[in-house]
Amino acid sequence: MNLKLLMISQEKELTFRTKFFYGIGELSGSLPSNILIFFFLFFLTNVAGLSPGLAGLMMLAGKVWDGINDPVIGWLSDHTCSRWGRRYPWMLFGAVPLGITSILLWVVPPTTNQALLFIYYGVVSFLFYISFTAVLLPYGTLSAELTQGYDERTSLISFRSAFSIGGSIFSLALAQIIFATIYSTKQQYLLIGVICGLLAMLMVYISVWGTYRRYDQVQQKYLKTNKTSTLSFKKELYSAFSNRPFLYVMGIYLCSWLSVQTIASILPFFIINCMDLSTIHITQMAITVQSTALFMLFVLNAISKKLEKKIIYFLGIPSIIIAELGLFFLQSGQVVLLYILAVMAGIGIATAYIVPWSMLPDVIDLDELNTGERREGIFFGVVVQLQKIGVALALFFVGQILDWSGYISSGEGVQPESALWAIRIIIGPISTGILLMGLVLAYFYPITRQVHQEILLKLSSHNIHFK
Repeated sequence: MNLKLLMISQEKELTFRTKFFYGIGELSGSLPSNILIFFFLFFLTNVAGLSPGLAGLMMLAGKVWDGINDPVIGWLSDHTCSRWGRRYPWMLFGAVPLGITSILLWVVPPTTNQALLFIYYGVVSFLFYISFTAVLLPYGTLSAELTQGYDERTSLISFRSAFSIGGSIFSLALAQIIFATIYSTKQQYLLIGVICGLLAMLMVYISVWGTYRRYDQVQQKYLKTNKTSTLSFKKELYSAFSNRPFLYVMGIYLCSWLSVQTIASILPFFIINCMDLSTIHITQMAITVQSTALFMLFVLNAISKKLEKKIIYFLGIPSIIIAELGLFFLQSGQVVLLYILAVMAGIGIATAYIVPWSMLPDVIDLDELNTGERREGIFFGVVVQLQKIGVALALFFVGQILDWSGYISSGEGVQPESALWAIRIIIGPISTGILLMGLVLAYFYPITRQVHQEILLKLSSHNIHFK
């Protein structure tokens, strides 16, 4: 058996403890980001009083900045040297700013001036997104550093995804309880922000404590021998984009989450305005989706040992496409069908959680074969950057479409028919078209289980040669 495969085969499998504490780290991102996805656009327009157009523009600016800092922080973390490794210092020092800014996003300034509201939320978003990236991007790269096993990575991502969905369910259940017990709308959202922000900060430290031992062991075995890149930031970006399988993964991830987050942001408008239901159904609908996705993660993790990753993607994504088209045709009063479609959406969302992230570490191994260097940070940074910019553009256009359609801010009066049709088009045909592009890209993704084993074989041959 060749050297590198022998080292991997002798490497202890990831323990439940390592997977569990790695998963906990995902709560630092899922708790604050989930309430942003589901409520922030609605909060800005209907609670803070910002116009849909300005709200969409502010979210675009924040997300573009968020996307810009991703590859930069990824590159910096690749070149960080400390007694705690490359990733953990960023997580440790970014946790407190992440918690504080997560709270400030849900504060309503004592003004109705549109410019001042725009500036306040823009500045806080700027600070929130840089601290979010400082924590979550280095955390994400650990999935490629804690193990190099093809199936082990899928299992690790399953734990991460389970905690992501669990955090989503928790935040939605928390929101539902707070909405039912606190009368003041401003206090409702602020309390949600405070709880999620403080928990997010705490989860970072717990995850670092629980995973560092494994990380240190793996570094001492084979990752420590890999050469850290000496290329400039610009050259590393160029090199990343020359990796063809990486471009497919990037597109699959972008299409998956662009569609999912577009639905999440428009869902409150759809529930209240198109279905004529109370706000309680927003959280109940979301909890139904996420609970189904959580259950399906265990199913997908089990079948991933027998099926290729892109086959799993082909099996799961069509269910969310059916759900999106079903919502487009759904009429007021069809509440039971609404929740049936939520279950179908959950199946597809579980697929979107697990498949692209489990593909990315395999692409990084291919890059190591081509360059002889380990550059997890820049690859994760680029993927997350483009995803965030894509989502930002989507949210911007959602806000602009609502504005152009005549949507009435602050929930005043009955919405015009043009606004109702705009909401339906966003949640149906637009979201579906994005997912169809993702399926096309998945078809051409080339790294199978066998190909990945061949990559590791060639890597071991290179290591022996250079020794």
